[in-house]
Order: sequence, then structure tokens, then C-alpha cells
Amino acid sequence: MTPPFLDWNKTMNFQPIKPKKVSTQIADQIRSSILAGEFAPGDKLPPERELAEMFGVSRPSVREALNVLASSGLVMSYQGGGTVVMSLVETSSVNPLSELIRVQQDRALDVIEVRKSMESWTAWYAAERALPEDIRRMEEIIAGMQRNLETKQPSEDLDANLHIVIARATHNIVWLHLMQSLFDAMKQFQQTVWRAVYLTQEDHQLLFEHHNSIVEAIKARDPQTARDAMLHHLTFAEGRSSAYVSQKQ
Repeated sequence: MTPPFLDWNKTMNFQPIKPKKVSTQIADQIRSSILAGEFAPGDKLPPERELAEMFGVSRPSVREALNVLASSGLVMSYQGGGTVVMSLVETSSVNPLSELIRVQQDRALDVIEVRKSMESWTAWYAAERALPEDIRRMEEIIAGMQRNLETKQPSEDLDANLHIVIARATHNIVWLHLMQSLFDAMKQFQQTVWRAVYLTQEDHQLLFEHHNSIVEAIKARDPQTARDAMLHHLTFAEGRSSAYVSQKQ
């Protein structure tokens, strides 16, 4: 028996194919990379020339794509300074929290309290979600901390880096951008505290052990231990920071 004739126009929901502009395709790919956490706030995108080579397109197409991303607030281009990824959680280039901490240092303790809540959970999710390349980054930082410990060099930059890498390993773009925003606000205070209260080799050894414990728990896929280790570390840092602020008042 011959099947009844179907009116395909009524049964199918196909849409006309519309060719995309080259610049739109470039912007879509860069946007996807940013939202996947491959670039953190403050990271520079490759120069126009390199992007053009990567995409196999002209520089004007790349420039147009970057203008599209800039108009949406994802990046900002600086004359002679390249194109920088912007935070999803900040609305201006001025960080009022940073200024508040500069004027009232005890407000930094409020930020650390928030970090304890946030970062204990970033460690948890990192233990669940970290990819091999995330683990590799953490191991490289721990190895750098180990070398600095042996040569009696400070690891304050590696310390901050590790916390951001752990946030990146959650593969949650909001965690990453919130963390970067807090770290940017705390940067000057953290540097001052690091140089004022972590003075001995024993202090540096203790900080290394804290960070190593966090990373080992993440590598072991043990969320609870990772969370507990991060909370222990930040509670310790909170105590040292509180003592520093008390001395300054």
C-alpha cells in the first residue's frame, strides 16, 4: 500500500541557512574560550597578527571581531597594550573594594571571610571536575613552590596563582571571575601581609604543606578533604592577617 502523501512544509521545522560573517565566527570562538575559562580576567588575548594567523583570516576581520567583543564588555582594547579579558562581575575599570581595603585595612578580613566560604567550595568542585591539564598546572606551581622553599625564595605570586588555577579547575566561569575580582581587590594587602608576617623558613614550609595538601586531595578526587584543607589554610591566613591588622591599628 502506498503511504499517504505528506506535506513536508507542515511537518518539518527547518530554518533557512544564513552564512555568518567571518568576524562573527571569530568573535563566537573567542567568546566561547573566555566563557570556558580558558582566559581569566586580566589575561591578554594574543595580538591581532597572531589571531589572524590562528584563524587563517585577515587582520581587519580580527579587529572587527574584537570590537564586537569589546562592545559586549567581554574584552577591552588598550592603545599599545593589547586586548584584555574583562571580569564578568565588575562593571567598571575602577575596583571600589580595592579602594575600601586600602583606606580601611580591616575590611580585608571581611574579604577573607568570604574567601573561606567561596574557596572551600572551589576546592570541592575542583576535586570533582579537574581535567588532566588542570592537575598539570597545579603540579607545576607546587614544584615551583618546592624550588623556592629549597632556595629560600618567597612564593607569594605562585600562592595567588594556585588559588586561581583551582578556581579555573571548577570549570565554572562565575567562580573564576569572582575569585579573580577578589584577588585583584586584595592584591596590595596580600603582598603587604605576605612580606610582614611570613618571615621564617618555618612559615614558608607550613604554607607549602597547606597548598600541597589541597592539591593532593584534588588529585585524589577527594572533595571533602580538599574542602577541609582549603578551609584550614584560609583560617590560618585569616589569623595571620587579623594579627597584622591589629598591630597597625
